[in-house]
Amino acid sequence: MPAPSVSFEFFPPKSLPASFRLWDCVQTLAPLQPRFVSVTYGAGGTTRQLTHEAVEALTKNADLPVAAHLTCVDATRAETLAIADTYKQAGVSHIVALRGDPPKGATSFQPNPDGFAGSIELTRALADRGFDVTVGAYPETHPDATSQQACIDHLKAKIDAGATRAITQFFFEADTFLRFRDICVAAGIAAPIVPGILPVESWTGVQKFAALCGATIPALLHDAFDNAQGTDSADLMATAHATELCDTLCSEGVEDLHFYTLNKPELTRDVCHALGVLPKMDLQNVA
Repeated sequence: MPAPSVSFEFFPPKSLPASFRLWDCVQTLAPLQPRFVSVTYGAGGTTRQLTHEAVEALTKNADLPVAAHLTCVDATRAETLAIADTYKQAGVSHIVALRGDPPKGATSFQPNPDGFAGSIELTRALADRGFDVTVGAYPETHPDATSQQACIDHLKAKIDAGATRAITQFFFEADTFLRFRDICVAAGIAAPIVPGILPVESWTGVQKFAALCGATIPALLHDAFDNAQGTDSADLMATAHATELCDTLCSEGVEDLHFYTLNKPELTRDVCHALGVLPKMDLQNVA
């Protein structure tokens, strides 16, 4: 079984030390020759300028394909498209288009009166501008959706609007993704659905993320990580779980994996190595 292709997601740095940390993260993972790396937006577009600066810096200095996240929260159409145009001028042709989380203090997404109504409209506008557009997908029902079928219909509408692939929210069991993939195929979605993988770097943090996005943590996994916290086995367990999850997905025909690194690259690197994703020099040595 060939090694999968991989991509990595980073946060934009909010301080000088965080900038060095991001660069260290990129340097650690770049030898794995990712298909692309992406830089996120904060909730409500709070890191808009930081994201732009990080994307430009990586595009100029990292010698990697870079994708910029773009949301339509709290911005007019003109403002959103102006940001997209600035990315294009910087040499970025790939955008991860997302509706975005509500601004701090808001309980639900409310589009700007002069803005995009949501990710479908945003995707169409970016595709019309010639961008390669990636969108989000939820193998478990989105917290704002009425049903999983509504999520599938929404995803299909984004693909029909011009998106070329979707990356899923993270999940903890391979069957969660595989069932979702089958439903997408049955719904006529032909674009690649790339599983999003979140290695358990911080068990406390993962539980918070899962609660926010509706990801189910299996009871056995919950108990195992609860018992492992504060011991030397926690990192080993995290590596083993993510590796087994990815290996099962690859055995079921998955060719691409997207890792949410949280700007902590070591665990992601170790999982990739375990899957046979090695630096080019190491591959030559193996050959």
